[in-house]
Amino acid sequence: MSFFATLSEDGSYQLTQAGYTVIFLAIIALVLVSCFITKADQKLKLGTRKLVFSAMAIALAVVTSFLKLFHLPMGGSITLFSMLFVVLIGYWYGLRTGIMAAVAYGLLQLIIDPYILTIPQMLTDYVFAFGALGLSGLFSNAKHGLIKGYIAGVLGRYFFAFLSGYIFFGAYAADYNMSAVVYSLVYNGIYIFTEAGITLILLAIPAVSKALARIRTAALQ
Repeated sequence: MSFFATLSEDGSYQLTQAGYTVIFLAIIALVLVSCFITKADQKLKLGTRKLVFSAMAIALAVVTSFLKLFHLPMGGSITLFSMLFVVLIGYWYGLRTGIMAAVAYGLLQLIIDPYILTIPQMLTDYVFAFGALGLSGLFSNAKHGLIKGYIAGVLGRYFFAFLSGYIFFGAYAADYNMSAVVYSLVYNGIYIFTEAGITLILLAIPAVSKALARIRTAALQ
């Protein structure tokens, strides 16, 4: 692992240039594959549109992930709707594209703000947790699909964030006189569900829902 990451004094791993390069190439591959490997009856024009809109959504998610309303000491933040922009991709283009784009976003977060203890922890925190936001694709054609998809994506992320907190960071529970299970449920619930609640209130505003509907129409033309 030393070729891709080196051990730092605090016990975590820091990515090397080779590690960053591999992750960056994986991001490009995921986005391209999700947008251009389509059914035979789908046109290249739609693939290009998917690429443009997915890239824009991921870029907005990254930008808003820096706009933190609150940051917890052991990681996790309430951001300005960053999960929503990732969820939109699955809502527009379905489960496969949604998950692959969400995984690409998770890898971007790994590049931007890496905290690596082990490979399983890295996969759980960055690949599985963020990738679960793509579960919004399950409701891409459903009534009130964005609301349902957003809730599904958030719950998916929360599940993997809980697993990570319980398995890899449960030792910190003793500092708060909690069991590892309760600690992880509460800790991850604070930032994930607070942001989710704020976002759902935003989505309930008619002007916002109409604007997002128009954007979805443009994304699918």
